[in-house]
Amino acid sequence: MPFVRQDEMKMMTDYLQTKGRIFDIQRYSIHDGTGIRTICFLKGCVLRCKWCCNPESQEYSIQEMTVQGRKKVIGQDVTVAQVMETVEKDRPYYNRSGGGLTLSGGESLCQPEFARDLLRAAKAVGINTAMESMGCAKWEVIEQILPYLDHYLMDIKHMDSAKHKAFTGKGNELMLENAGKIAVSGQTRLSIRVPVVPAFNDTPEEIQAIARFADGLPGVEDIYLLPYHRLGQDKYEGLGRTYELPDLLPPEQSHMERLRQEVEQHTRLRCQIGG
Repeated sequence: MPFVRQDEMKMMTDYLQTKGRIFDIQRYSIHDGTGIRTICFLKGCVLRCKWCCNPESQEYSIQEMTVQGRKKVIGQDVTVAQVMETVEKDRPYYNRSGGGLTLSGGESLCQPEFARDLLRAAKAVGINTAMESMGCAKWEVIEQILPYLDHYLMDIKHMDSAKHKAFTGKGNELMLENAGKIAVSGQTRLSIRVPVVPAFNDTPEEIQAIARFADGLPGVEDIYLLPYHRLGQDKYEGLGRTYELPDLLPPEQSHMERLRQEVEQHTRLRCQIGG
């Protein structure tokens, strides 16, 4: 083994002490990437999607949320090494299923150094990496993460910037631009995910527009349609907030199937409901 100087060894391991703020770690997940995965949920988001199922992720600050009548602290400051202790526990499952670590949120890019070093730590020990993200950050932030990322699960919510802003708080220009740059870079597998939300983007025309955009990205082969659900609605009351879409119902399975067929008829992409 080549001789490694002490100062070089320190530089190689310093990133394990990078600190970040999370609000959950979910083990044994079969979503958000291939195989069985451990999902680390990071605090903070630049968007305010009206349907968000993790409203406790939006603020970077540590919060209190009432859960089943009891106050719960939401948010914990940890190091990369501490997260990796949990991630490493399930290595046998990753090896058998092709799974690994997925970063989620919130928006992982709101904590760029922590996200980068978490992915770097996993890659250093041979664990597959994925990140669910809207790509709403400067390109320089995304560029430093790509070398450590096996699979970028990128949300694209709408092609119309005005409607995107009305439902999420921001336009879509930066995200679409970054999607193109990620695809052209060829550094990671890029998949497109679309939260299908009634009254926002659930018409065949709107889904087709997103799918055609995705179809034009180099290397993109699959798109996931994620049906809106109401599982996070009670969290808003627990945070003392008002849920803005109280009467919205999840799309019928038959409607989701029609949208899937529309995508496959008009593009070369593999289309999956859920994922």
